[in-house]
Amino acid sequence: MRVHAIEAFDDNYIWAIETSNNDTVIIVDPGEAKPVQQWLKQNNKSIDSILVTHHHYDHTGGIAELVQETPCQVIGPNNPEIKTLTKTVSEGDTVTVAGTSWQVFSTPGHTLDHISFYTPGFLFCGDTLFSGGCGRMFEGTPEQFTHSLLKLRKLPGETRVFCAHEYTQANLSFALKVEPNNAVLQSYAEKVKMLREQDLITLPSTLQLELAINPFLRFDQKSVIAAASEHAGSVKNTPEDVFYTIRQWKDNA
Repeated sequence: MRVHAIEAFDDNYIWAIETSNNDTVIIVDPGEAKPVQQWLKQNNKSIDSILVTHHHYDHTGGIAELVQETPCQVIGPNNPEIKTLTKTVSEGDTVTVAGTSWQVFSTPGHTLDHISFYTPGFLFCGDTLFSGGCGRMFEGTPEQFTHSLLKLRKLPGETRVFCAHEYTQANLSFALKVEPNNAVLQSYAEKVKMLREQDLITLPSTLQLELAINPFLRFDQKSVIAAASEHAGSVKNTPEDVFYTIRQWKDNA
């Protein structure tokens, strides 16, 4: 399986997934139609299916035009705000798309309807998990978000993480405030800096790497708990309280 990044807006990535059928692709979170249409034309591909992680416009805005041009199934969470869905899925569902079986995880926190799609080796997690960070908590609760992240932490370390935004460098700048002595984080931040200086993509990451450098997956590590406590004055030693403290810290940084 090959995955291609299609750039959209200022920092979005729409993912085009080649599976067993060389003529069609799966498109993930098409916030804009035009970049997808251009990529399809340049690569002589058509759309088999569209996967949607949540209802935000920068993940759904291009769907209607794409479907009008090439009718295909649209699979996503059960949310009436996503008016183009042909199939809704939720926690525990498995869907077969273009010959590939995908497990669906409910991953609320950024939004209440957020889901992620997983097939061995590949995770498409929208705005739940970023490289070095996570999405803002617009609709969910700290308990929901930490439960979602704990769910993703259980996946194999070699899982490649395909999130929807090029936020890595900014995320690592904050992560270094939380864990300034994290040697793996320091090294990765230098690598990302070099990539971005060349205007190169920093994704996909891997879950193994994120477990080593991402404070939003490391909320039970002593160094992260200590940093959260120092920042807030005091913090309860629970995953949701540590997560909420560092999420608020980043939001207000």
